[in-house]
Amino acid sequence: MRVLLRFELDCEPDAAWRAIRSPAVMRRVASPFLAFASLEENGFPDLWGEGPHVMAVRALGLVDLGEQVIDLRHRERRGARIQHDSGLGLTGALTVVTRWEHSMAISATGDGRTLYRDQLRFAAGPATVALWPAYWLFWQWRAHRIRGLASSWR
Repeated sequence: MRVLLRFELDCEPDAAWRAIRSPAVMRRVASPFLAFASLEENGFPDLWGEGPHVMAVRALGLVDLGEQVIDLRHRERRGARIQHDSGLGLTGALTVVTRWEHSMAISATGDGRTLYRDQLRFAAGPATVALWPAYWLFWQWRAHRIRGLASSWR
């Protein structure tokens, strides 16, 4: 299944690119529905580097969903900078998802703002159809939070 977002942000592309690579921003846009805690030796970095990053996930700050790895790659394509995550759940309820492909793309608009594109493709066997509305709603929340924060990104 797929969830897509596409909208403009009131910030420069460089600022948006830094923001989507920031664990602090990830945590803010997911809150209060999801909370993430780094399981890496030095905690969350200031900016995501390429490769795997392991974390614990809680729903609503109360329910332990398990551990997940995000596995990041950064690339440029046709004038867009793209962060791609192909990680998966390692333990708990997160392991029901068997395919996770999440890409966020940042490019410039003609007026110096940012075109933000976000695509999630996921599979969870027979649970895929049941999970899609929850992911769709959560992605709408993320969009709302990203739009609200973008003007503060410098």
